[in-house]
Amino acid sequence: MTGRKLFRTGLALAGVAALATAALAAPAQAATTSATGTSAACFASVGSATLAHGQTTSSVSGTPPVKSQVRTTHDVYDQPAKLQFTTGYISEPNISGLDVSGYFVQAGGLYAHSFSTDGTGEIDPSAPNNVELVGGGWANFKSLETSVYDSGSTQRHTAYGLRNDGTLLRWTTGTTWRSTGSTAGFGSVKSMALIAKTASYDMFLANLSGGALYTIKIPTTVPMKTIVTKIRPSGWSSFEKLIANKCGASGTLLLGIDKDTKTGYTYAISHANGAATVIQSLGKVNGTFPDAVNFRWGVVPDLDPLTGG
Repeated sequence: MTGRKLFRTGLALAGVAALATAALAAPAQAATTSATGTSAACFASVGSATLAHGQTTSSVSGTPPVKSQVRTTHDVYDQPAKLQFTTGYISEPNISGLDVSGYFVQAGGLYAHSFSTDGTGEIDPSAPNNVELVGGGWANFKSLETSVYDSGSTQRHTAYGLRNDGTLLRWTTGTTWRSTGSTAGFGSVKSMALIAKTASYDMFLANLSGGALYTIKIPTTVPMKTIVTKIRPSGWSSFEKLIANKCGASGTLLLGIDKDTKTGYTYAISHANGAATVIQSLGKVNGTFPDAVNFRWGVVPDLDPLTGG
């Protein structure tokens, strides 16, 4: 399954318009201990949208962490100044370059986005840069993330949107979007990063404006329910964006981006287990994050397991 197959013609967002019309601090002093299973090979794959219409790719790894050279694909976004946020993007190798797909919210509209790059890393002129409107009503949302679980025998496409009033909404996605529930009470959430996806639940790591760090476990059952567990009570208030990658068998490498200072910090986190979760600070990233919109780069779902919770 290529990334492009995630988006097909005729997409419709059921119920979004009817819905009337959510960072971690840069806490070098956050409570940390040694995380088991930490691997030097763990890294965070980071992308961004630039005001010059480009899309960037880089990675963060090491102790202390270093940001790799940034690669830019030009002419990806037609109105970058109007971008509110994106989901993570998926890339998959093709014969000459990559197939790329994701979603973005721009000027209150949600769009499915897919394109291919050539051997130079630029958009392949023989393949279109596809931007398809999914639906409106997104001006009052602060984030959207997708979870695609694929075990071979079981496939699940789910999306989660955090509205400014603190409502967390869920949809089943594919050729159409179907609302499968919502839960209020998340108004203090600044950022959410997906750290686990299974056949029966998804789990996010979220930081609050007051500084606490929580996990949010969301079973796939209907009606939608959430299980919220505190990881740390304070020290995580200033990151506007969290990006998570698998690290070890069941841990997470977390990158927190402070958009006020354009800096990043990484943490090795054990399998989520409430207050017993082990967090190891890996330090401040040697490199900056100058763009307003950042996202996680992933690969096709069956090759991109998240097992952190």
